Amino acid sequence: MSAPVSRTRRLSDGTPSREPHRSRGRDSVTAAQRQARATSADELCREAYAASAGPVAGVALVAVGGYGRSELAPHSDLDVVLVHEDGVELGDLGSTLWYPLWDSGRRLDHSVRSMGEMLDAAADLRVALGLLDARHLAGDPGLSLRLRATMLADWRRQARTRLPDLKAMTRKRHEVTGELAHASVPDVKESEGGLRDAGVLKAIEASWLVDASTPALEAARMMLLDVRDEVQELAGRPSDRIAPEMWAPLADRLDLRDAEAAQRHVRSLGRRIAHLSRLAWRRTDAVTGRSSAGTKGRRTPALARVAPGIAISRGEVVLDKGTSPGDDPTLLLRAAAEAASRDAVLAPTTAARLVREGVELPVPWPASARDALVRLLASGPGLLPVWETLDEIDGIETFLPEWEQIRLLPHASAIHRFTVDRHVVETCAAAGSLIRGVRRPDLLLVAALLHDIGKGSLQDHSVAGEPMARKIVARMGFTDLDAEVVASLVRWHLLLANLATTRDPDDPATTAELLTHVPDAASLELLRALTEADSKAASPAAWTTWRASLIDRLVSNAGHALGAELTHDLPPTSLPVPDVVRRDTGAVSVEISPHEVGATVTVIAADRVGLLADVAGGLAAMRVPVHAARAWAQVDTEGEWGVSAWEVSDAYLDPAVVRERIRRVVEGTQRMPDLPARRDDELPPIVEVRPDASRASLVLEIRTSDRPGVVHRVLTTLAGLGLTVASAHVSTLGPQAVDVFYVQEVGGVRPTEERAAAAAHAVRTALGG
Repeated sequence: MSAPVSRTRRLSDGTPSREPHRSRGRDSVTAAQRQARATSADELCREAYAASAGPVAGVALVAVGGYGRSELAPHSDLDVVLVHEDGVELGDLGSTLWYPLWDSGRRLDHSVRSMGEMLDAAADLRVALGLLDARHLAGDPGLSLRLRATMLADWRRQARTRLPDLKAMTRKRHEVTGELAHASVPDVKESEGGLRDAGVLKAIEASWLVDASTPALEAARMMLLDVRDEVQELAGRPSDRIAPEMWAPLADRLDLRDAEAAQRHVRSLGRRIAHLSRLAWRRTDAVTGRSSAGTKGRRTPALARVAPGIAISRGEVVLDKGTSPGDDPTLLLRAAAEAASRDAVLAPTTAARLVREGVELPVPWPASARDALVRLLASGPGLLPVWETLDEIDGIETFLPEWEQIRLLPHASAIHRFTVDRHVVETCAAAGSLIRGVRRPDLLLVAALLHDIGKGSLQDHSVAGEPMARKIVARMGFTDLDAEVVASLVRWHLLLANLATTRDPDDPATTAELLTHVPDAASLELLRALTEADSKAASPAAWTTWRASLIDRLVSNAGHALGAELTHDLPPTSLPVPDVVRRDTGAVSVEISPHEVGATVTVIAADRVGLLADVAGGLAAMRVPVHAARAWAQVDTEGEWGVSAWEVSDAYLDPAVVRERIRRVVEGTQRMPDLPARRDDELPPIVEVRPDASRASLVLEIRTSDRPGVVHRVLTTLAGLGLTVASAHVSTLGPQAVDVFYVQEVGGVRPTEERAAAAAHAVRTALGG
């Protein structure tokens, strides 16, 4: 198990907060280096101003932005403005001042403006933010002081109209850069939770409308500045992005144990700043009359009681008058549930007091604590901000100490867009929208909370998580039977998706394998909902209409086997064969159905050996990325038909063009794209025979790096051996292709073991293994 890299500390006001690893004395060293860089740049600027013989009065050289804060990184620009009174003549100063600075080799971002022009330029939010940190360098200090005072006064005067614009600009940046806590290549400056957001919080503070600056913010900001300095030193240029290969050397520079510790450290800083930013913006919205809580134009009471011991004040959940945290061990969970269900702020000082002065929950928990947890998890969009507050003040460990094992743990799979802990919260939020479809919504929500609790150990997380979940659920006061249901869901939460996407959902052997681990309809219902929530939380690509249809088909088959009727709508098992295909056995029907993430290309033709390979070849020739595919044979009184449905990212394909490409592949006139050779740093392809997966077919499971033409190469190889594909299940998970083929001899006979081994070897060789 990975050792945690954070520890608990208390801020000066007594608020508990997590502090990421910090080497003794290291912060003072890096801060001193930044100050030394700024001092050296100051001297250079002053010497250049003196050499240019600038006027004594009415003109000043000022530093703005990061340079104004004396926080120069190793490769920062010198951001300076030569400002002058409106009537002052600069002579040659404006053109001669910059030459010594350019000659020094320093990167320079400069401008020349009058005081009037400065006010006009400040209409641009980016300029206005930089001027809030204006600092005198040379010339008339009185003018520099007046400039700073004027800019601050102008900012405060227009804050109610400018802050909403600043929020919109910040959101647009976040959409492009992602979150520092979760982005695969985070930008320590521009990502959500980065240094830019810390600067925005200081600008909010400067408006005097909201108290947005805290000791926790400044501590995180300073440590993130240290990170940025080391990133630029590693990159050797003014880059603030942390590439995957930089984590290990960054750990060395930050005196951390390893690359994972470096990730946890940096991402924890980003999460803290992002959390403080969200809290500040909610408070800003309330002040500017743009609160989502609908309080605009209404006077809210100072303190309104909403539950025993709990009240709400100005949109934030606090303790009611006279409430003592030590009298009720359920108070923290109940306050959190109240805030989340109302989509209100759980006041951090209140939450911190509850952690500091509260008493431990008894074991087993009382029903009121259990109900509060379920209500909290079911709160939908209100869950995340409240959970983040609990995380920041060490509140989660008071009722779920196992949380520390997955806190800020990076996911090993590229398909996941969040760290493990955030993924769990997103899974709970997604499960909250599915609770009406299950008979035990409380068990679904608790299973969503615990489904990845086993990660961070050396054992498979599903196996490790099962006994942990059983113990936790029993501690919460659920019955032994409920604990077994949740533990089973944790153990098999990946089973349904794996079977549906890598096996034939209509094969009785697939249903039998599912029912080996899911013994009843209620558990099947819960597993289906957990699978959807888990997939949606991973990434949009993990839950598409295509995947949902495969999972629902398998669930329906399993439900019928159990004698249960499940309500999920399923596509038809067989598709109607077009008349043109029935009349002409050489004809190919192509239909394209656009949907939310691309299109489904459905191809029907008279079945034959190599048909599926030809269709895959036609798509490969068009360089159309295939995200998933399913193929099967249909038999009716008039013949046997090959049907295939391909999920592609291009919603604007022309059916006639696809038909033409398939025809040219059949005729051998289509030049196929070369399959790129496997790189040295790529794992070799895995081609395995699954002898027990089907009674009627040879099942080949293939895992390889996703490259153009993989499916075509596999199918062509099988066709060359005289083998037919009864059904195929193709899926792409991030950079990996996971393809399963149900293979038969001509006539529907299951291949022998020798033929199976030969097919596996031939496919492995074709893929470069």
